[in-house]
Amino acid sequence: MKIKEFTKGLFRENPTFVIMLGLCPTLAVSNQVVNAIGMSAAVLFVLLGSNIIISLLKNFIPDKVRIPSYIIVIASFVTIVDLVMQAFIPPLSESLGVFVPLIVVNCIILGRAEGFANRHPVSSSILDALGMGLGFAMGLTLIALFREILGAGMITLFPLPFDFIDEKGQIFIPALRDAPAGVFIAPAGALLVIGLLKAFFNQIELKQEWIREKIRRLGKKKPFSPKEKKGAEA
Repeated sequence: MKIKEFTKGLFRENPTFVIMLGLCPTLAVSNQVVNAIGMSAAVLFVLLGSNIIISLLKNFIPDKVRIPSYIIVIASFVTIVDLVMQAFIPPLSESLGVFVPLIVVNCIILGRAEGFANRHPVSSSILDALGMGLGFAMGLTLIALFREILGAGMITLFPLPFDFIDEKGQIFIPALRDAPAGVFIAPAGALLVIGLLKAFFNQIELKQEWIREKIRRLGKKKPFSPKEKKGAEA
């Protein structure tokens, strides 16, 4: 049962493509893969730390000051992340800019604190934080990957000792580098990519629902109507 607390954030309740939370940083920092990785790591750390602390203190926090207390806990972890980035990864900190401090009001983190951590034990809260954090990371990185490849013809990572990565941590894609589709790297491109990916995952979900329903009906020997069959095959 507890493993479902982890997997729900990856697929069934993915923050980006299902419940559509945390879209502000998603739209803002998904222009480069390295930014997406940095923001994902920051959100995962803050989400995990705040879920643990709030779950431990849930019986001691009065209802009247519940939300302010959550914000103080979250802000403490955000401050740690911000200072660590400034000290050890200045270029990434500068690139993410104000969106690191704005993690304090990220809907994913506050939502998990209010909707889950204050009602469940620490073990379940840890799994929930890991699942939601990794689900957000998957969504954000996938969007950044599409945007940077199509809009700039490259992938920007951290400098790594590999021949195909230059000293700036960039991987160039020759065919797209010469003629990139600039709209994807522009702010409007984030909305376009999110919409296309959302439609793609919705179609997959509809197909899966149709298959499950088909199995159920076969068990009851109840066929699909022509209209239902046509809708599933669209």
